[in-house]
Amino acid sequence: MASWKFEVRKATIEDIPEIQKITNEAFKKYVELAGITDEIAALNETYEDIKKDIETKEVFVAYIDGVPVGSARVEVFPDGTAYFSRFGVRLNYQNRGVGKAIINVVDMAMKELGVKKLYLHTASKFFSLIRFYYGRKFYIESTSTDRGYIRALLCKEYD
Repeated sequence: MASWKFEVRKATIEDIPEIQKITNEAFKKYVELAGITDEIAALNETYEDIKKDIETKEVFVAYIDGVPVGSARVEVFPDGTAYFSRFGVRLNYQNRGVGKAIINVVDMAMKELGVKKLYLHTASKFFSLIRFYYGRKFYIESTSTDRGYIRALLCKEYD
């Protein structure tokens, strides 16, 4: 088995074009698998949107052998909560541990920042993704249809 050089690190401005590609690829598949018919914001992001997130949020990028393959963003709030978003892994690299590694790095960062609860939304009918989040100790706190499909609000609590 070949060994990979694997790394998850904080994103920089130089990562923006690749983050945009990762997000676009992952969210096109997300829309398809979740049966979403409306436009979603993740597919309309600009360079400036991502730049603003890098400046104001915790943004992570995963690399395998120098190739950017996944990314995620977390907005941390003063009340000890945070919101996880724009999580995506390139399709050719899914089911290889990239997503787990990103979540592990996010978990470490959240603990360091004193976050008590990490929230995210995902399509409730995207069963494999719900199962993935359950495996990372998230649970469904509530659901809503405010975006035209059933979205689950998931939560992960830190001790």
